[in-house]
Amino acid sequence: MSLVEYETLSGIARISLVAPPANCYSHEMMTELDAAIVRARFDAGVHAIVLRGAGEKFFCAGADIAMLRGADPYFKYNFCLHANETLLRLEQTPKLVIAAIDGHCVGGGLEIAMAADLRVARKGSGKCGLPEVKLGVLPGTGGTQRLVRAVGKARAIELMATGATFDFETAERMGLLNHVWDDPDHASFHAHVLAWASEFVPPKAPSRAVGFIKRACQSGAEVSLSEGLSLERELQQRLFEGDDAGEGLAAYLEKRAPNFSGT
Repeated sequence: MSLVEYETLSGIARISLVAPPANCYSHEMMTELDAAIVRARFDAGVHAIVLRGAGEKFFCAGADIAMLRGADPYFKYNFCLHANETLLRLEQTPKLVIAAIDGHCVGGGLEIAMAADLRVARKGSGKCGLPEVKLGVLPGTGGTQRLVRAVGKARAIELMATGATFDFETAERMGLLNHVWDDPDHASFHAHVLAWASEFVPPKAPSRAVGFIKRACQSGAEVSLSEGLSLERELQQRLFEGDDAGEGLAAYLEKRAPNFSGT
């Protein structure tokens, strides 16, 4: 049985974590997730990625604790290393990634969601947080690094040191979530997510430009300003050499809606 389901829907790759009841991840799931990310990256017909958890109660509750309890330190280190590499691949893929959170999103589940570019959640469906300290460990799948970048150092340290969990509205106020939607049920929420994701897909949006904005922000945030500006210029030049820049400029001058192709 597959632990990660992959489907394409009108230019969107939807990747679902499937491990009832809480979609906890194992090395096997991370390996399948890694393969799904690479598949979406290489598919020219995919312009955006939606990442979600199967079912209505959990996006993901993090790593499989029973699996970790029985593993030796050598395995645990390599398990964390591979998970970090997988999420970095998601973060560096030049296609917009939306985490659709319907249900609890805690521990490693929140760490996965933080590797997405945009995060939306269904109101009242669960809580989020990084409670690993209560197990005597730290968030080891990027949590200590990405939470600091998302909410600031002092607040991130407090949240992780206390192991607090909190509702999605609180997460939105902190800037950890982009939106909290008051959809009535699981199906309507995921339909809403796909409709929103389609706004970043041709012909409505120049998906290559969106992907390059992502690349400029993800990579540029980790280097000096001058290096970031250099990256920005190179990505801009590549866009000028493509079709969508010409279409966008022409549509503006001709006072019509652009018809983007993603090239």
